[in-house]
Amino acid sequence: MRGIYEEYRRKLRTPEEAVQVVKSGDWVDYTTALGFPILLDAALAKRRDELWDVKLRGNLSFGPVQTVECDPGREHFYYNSWHCSAYERKLCDRGLCNFIPMLFRNVVPYYRRFLTVNVVMVSVTPMDKHGYFNFSCAGGIARGIAECADVVILEVNERLPRILGGFDESIHISEVDFVVEGEHPPLPEFPVSPPSPEDREIARWLVGQIPSGATLQLGIGGMPNTVGALLAESDLEDLGMHTELCGDAYFHLAQAGKLTNRRKSYQRNKGVSGIFFGSGGFYDWLDLNPGIIMEPLEHVNDPHMIARQENMISINSCIAADLYGQVCAESAGLRHISGTGGQLDYLTGAAMSKGGKAFVCMTSSFVDKSGARRSRIVPHFSGDIVTDPRSQAYYIVTEYGGVNLAGRSSWERAERLISIAHPDFREELIAAAEAQNIWRRSNRR
Repeated sequence: MRGIYEEYRRKLRTPEEAVQVVKSGDWVDYTTALGFPILLDAALAKRRDELWDVKLRGNLSFGPVQTVECDPGREHFYYNSWHCSAYERKLCDRGLCNFIPMLFRNVVPYYRRFLTVNVVMVSVTPMDKHGYFNFSCAGGIARGIAECADVVILEVNERLPRILGGFDESIHISEVDFVVEGEHPPLPEFPVSPPSPEDREIARWLVGQIPSGATLQLGIGGMPNTVGALLAESDLEDLGMHTELCGDAYFHLAQAGKLTNRRKSYQRNKGVSGIFFGSGGFYDWLDLNPGIIMEPLEHVNDPHMIARQENMISINSCIAADLYGQVCAESAGLRHISGTGGQLDYLTGAAMSKGGKAFVCMTSSFVDKSGARRSRIVPHFSGDIVTDPRSQAYYIVTEYGGVNLAGRSSWERAERLISIAHPDFREELIAAAEAQNIWRRSNRR
């Protein structure tokens, strides 16, 4: 045991000392979400004037990213994101962040096959008595990136929960080049916004489609959290968790006694995820919880793994859908919002599951900055990024109900989607469908 502590002391550096390894032109990775290395990023930002063209990769960073904020001209640091948080979206708006298209299950394979990582910096829990650090809330991709890096720097964050794992949840001191310590602020919390009346209507419809014993994937956003809240109040029992992102919805289900994982057909009695963030007591719930395990996203998001769960229910949000059944969940026109993430992975896997269903949800309309109401169901996309192709369209849901597009022709899709559009836009959508030759005279008006 003494040997691991001696090795720890040999590798211990201040943040300022550790970042000296970064050279101009390097690729530096910050992994994901709460794996973001606050102290190391700040120390690297202090080296701005002596470094040029250092390329950074991260995702779901909650900010601030000091290396970005200190260099608005992007001459010294050039930041890129695999999946944008609200903060990173604002960076994109300012021209300070570039998006990297992906499916989340492919991120680590991309590193292994195609990408260079000169230095990885990631926050971890304190080392245990066996010499292991836990990747905590970033375990979905952190280990895979670290294995590809020339230099591995760990930032010990004393506030992170230790999350048990199926595999790849930890790293040993012998695999690490440098370790840094320091005080950290409380973990960021993400309180759930109150649902709108439309959100509640969508959630009520969805809850009616979910059987007891179902395994749930709830995506990012207010809608999945609203579904979780209604499920917690429902009569359903023995729900399971297999999800890319674990947040407050699952915490509330567990508190209500609904999340037991007992009837999962694969990894029974274990809730599985790869990324974690939430609010309040969520982090305490995760810490050393035997009912929760963290696994790499290349495994968690593999559609064949998802399909092993019978009655797999996938619930995600989107920004818009067109009359052909294409779904946009990551841009508003050409303005970047988030990313593909795992939505398409779960859309595919849940549809393959015995008894499974894949739902993509949105309010039927929204009010823009000028105060005008706009339809989220549009005749066709013009510049919007397609997240889910029409060939993999299944259930689309608004506050006016849900429709299944699987196996339906273009005119059937148009009819069904218009039936759940906001009533103010249905006639103009019918006219558009007629102009696009995807409307039958016999269709209902």
